[in-house]
Amino acid sequence: MLVIGRELGEVIVIGDDIRITVVAIENGQVRFGISAPRHVEVHRVEVYKRIKEEQRLKAQA
Repeated sequence: MLVIGRELGEVIVIGDDIRITVVAIENGQVRFGISAPRHVEVHRVEVYKRIKEEQRLKAQA
């Protein structure tokens, strides 16, 4: 795991086409803006897990 620090407005780049920007830092909470191509799905982990579970259940039916 890579751990890096960023300040407000700074950007992290993943590959050639994914950019993560720190858009706000308030009360110990960091908010990110993520720019990625439309074919790249971006989810919070709890949403990702729910999607995968729904796919698993659908495949079993």
